[in-house]
Amino acid sequence: MKIEVWSDYVCPFCYIGKRRLEEAIALTGLAQNIEIQFKAYELDPNSPAFSDQSTYEMLAGKYQTTVEAAKKMTTSVKQQAQTVGLDYDFDRIKIANTFDAHRLAKWAEEQGKAAEISERLLKTHFIETMEIGRHEVLLGLVDEMGLDRTKAAEVLSSNAYENEVKQDIQDGLSLGVQGVPFFVINRKYAISGAQPAETFANALKKVAEEEGQ
Repeated sequence: MKIEVWSDYVCPFCYIGKRRLEEAIALTGLAQNIEIQFKAYELDPNSPAFSDQSTYEMLAGKYQTTVEAAKKMTTSVKQQAQTVGLDYDFDRIKIANTFDAHRLAKWAEEQGKAAEISERLLKTHFIETMEIGRHEVLLGLVDEMGLDRTKAAEVLSSNAYENEVKQDIQDGLSLGVQGVPFFVINRKYAISGAQPAETFANALKKVAEEEGQ
């Protein structure tokens, strides 16, 4: 069973959805039968690589409201994250462009580290509140995972994997992806958003039954 996951590393619901999918896989006991493939998506392609602008300031500008109102917007998101063991620090999170992070993830996938890089990028942004638009931060993750820093630096300083990232985004659009997270199971069933773990579990069981697993 193949699950394709379109997500972005600055999308708070993507991390929540990832945790709920993981919970569903554990509940169903189907881990040995599932392959997860992470697909790139950009929430804001025009975002600067890094900025001093806070999440609250970004939301206030996007929705034409005040910073205080933007803070209130994040309250329910933070509470949802806590239900799956994630403690978002919106006071310190800063906006970032994720295109290079997605390119690096494509390279890491070829090194057999797709799951690890996806988790680390989300954690780095939302929990550790480091700026994943900065190459030095990305290279730090490469070191942490025991990958070749020199080769990773070459990837980041070039346009390597640019086409692969753009192809992911285009593939998502062709499947009707208009927001993330977006999960596609065996190119037959789609689940949009950070749905409850039970929703994922029911879908996984249905597909497993169809395939005689």
